[in-house]
Formats: sequence, C-alpha cells, structure tokens
Amino acid sequence: MSRRAERSMSRQAERPMVPEATFQSYYGRPVIKPPRWKKPDVPIYLFSGGLAGSSALMAFLGEATGRRDMARISQLTSAASAAVGTAALIRDLGRPARFLYMLRTVKPTSPLSTGSWILASFSTLSAAAAASTVTGLFPGPARLAKAGAAALGPLMMTYTSILFADTAVPAWHEAYRELPFVFAGGSLISGGGASLLLSPVDQAGPARAVAVAGTLLEAGATRRMTSRLGMLAEPYHEGRAGRWMRAARMLSVAGAVGAVVAQRSRLGSALAGVALLAGSVCARLGIFEAGLESAKDPKYTVLPQRERLNARDMGQTSAGQAGAAASWLTDRAAPVGRP
Repeated sequence: MSRRAERSMSRQAERPMVPEATFQSYYGRPVIKPPRWKKPDVPIYLFSGGLAGSSALMAFLGEATGRRDMARISQLTSAASAAVGTAALIRDLGRPARFLYMLRTVKPTSPLSTGSWILASFSTLSAAAAASTVTGLFPGPARLAKAGAAALGPLMMTYTSILFADTAVPAWHEAYRELPFVFAGGSLISGGGASLLLSPVDQAGPARAVAVAGTLLEAGATRRMTSRLGMLAEPYHEGRAGRWMRAARMLSVAGAVGAVVAQRSRLGSALAGVALLAGSVCARLGIFEAGLESAKDPKYTVLPQRERLNARDMGQTSAGQAGAAASWLTDRAAPVGRP
C-alpha cells in the first residue's frame, strides 16, 4: 500500500475524543421568525381559495353533464368563495393597496407574484360567470369565463401550498413534495361538500364522486408526507395542530361515507356536505398551526440541518475510503519490470 493511501485511511479512521455537544439555541429563542400571518384570516383564505377552485370545476362538470342546478349553485359558490378569500387576504395585508401593489409586476419565478395573478384572474372570471348566471346576460362571453375559471381551478386549489412550501418554516418547507396533493384533496372535499349541501339529491352524483376522491387523495398524501418528514411530522400530530388534523380526518371520512350511504336522502346528503366542509376547514387550520409550532421550536430548524450535514459527511467518508481502496488496488496491480 502506498504512503498516500495509508495516510488517507488513517485520517478516515480517526474518531473525535470529545462527545458531540447537545443542541441549544441562543437563550432558547427561535432560529427563524415565525410568520406574522393573522388568524383566522389566513386559514379562511386557504379554505376559500380551495373551495372556489373546486366549485368552478364542479360548475363546469355540471354544465357538461346537463346538471343545470348543480352547475348554477357551484358557480355562485365559486364566485362567493373567491370574494371571501380575497377579502381575507386583504384584511391580513392590512390595506387594499398592498394587494394591488403585488399586481404591478409579473414575476413567474416568484410564487407570491404568480399566486396574486392567479387569484385576481380567477376572481374576475368567476365573478363574471356568476353575474351572467344570475342575470342571463351575455351568455357567449359567460361560457368563456366559465371555461377560464375551470382551467384556473386546479391552480387555485394548490398555489397556496407553493406559497407555504416556499417559506423557511420547517414543517411546510420540507413537505413541498406532498403539500400540493394535500391541498388538492382538501379542495375537492370542500367542493364536493358544498355541492352536496346545496344541490338537489338527483344531481349530486358527481359531488359524491369528487368528495370520495378528495378524501382518498388527502388521506394518502398526508400519510405519505408525515411518514417522510420523520421528526418534522411531530407538529402535525401534537398539540392544537394534532387535534385539528385528527378532527379533519374523522369529519372527512364520515362525510365521504355519508355521501355514499345517503344517496337518496336530502337530510343525509346535507349532513355529509356539512361534515366535508368542516373537515376541510380543520385540515387547513391544522396545517397552519403545525407550521407555526415548527417555526417556534428551534430544534425543527437545526436538527434536520445537522442530519443533512452528517449524511453528507458520511457520503464523503465513504467516497474517501473507496478512493483509498482503489489506490491500494492500483498499487498492487502495478506491473513489475522485466529483468
């Protein structure tokens, strides 16, 4: 073995004699600043945006299948929810002018800028479609507005999850892979629940299918998210956030089961719709609270960073050992000169 390989392997074999220091933050204060978003403004904004987007899809689906009453109710629900969500966002910002300031530029690389334009465009199209639905005026442009709102519906259902994942809040940032699917499932739950609550029973077939699909999507994405996050999943299971998440799971499952069982009962469909809407609200509150708790506790910021650094160091150590072994094999396999 060459001297260089021997020195490399000896360095890799060294172990620190002093135990690793235990974690503590500066006077126990948070490492990052928790979001200063207001309650209940931001949870209402999250829920209303998802309900507006899914209701626009429900309205388009009702028009396509000849369910005029369901389409009309869903279109009005979409416009009203978009208005409520916009009002909640403006209230959180403090002044209406701040929302208008976000529309002065278009920056596709900024989730906040893109989300502001999605919300403004969707609200305008949904309001125009709802006005035509009520008055019967301008049916041609109204069809284009309905199609445009339906096309933006999936973005309305999920863009807020991108805003959350783009922050430094650990429980949101590390969940960037599954959070859009969690939000999409919750939005479908709310859209199906609103249609079950307000539509005639004989036209609520698509609402039942959407509610069941949303429940399955949200449950599966949430389970995958919490299993992948490891320690960062603790805020989703503990404290106030954990109670909201458990309530959301029970209400959504109960609403989906009720929607399937009580297909011919007006009261049963209405109760299922209320349970689904309540479940969607609880899920948004749980995700919001979990993020705030993870930002307050410094261990959720520092310990995952240490794990990533340790994993990187282990990878470098393995690479160094492999390089030393390869050097030793090369030296052993070197050809011997002929006499």
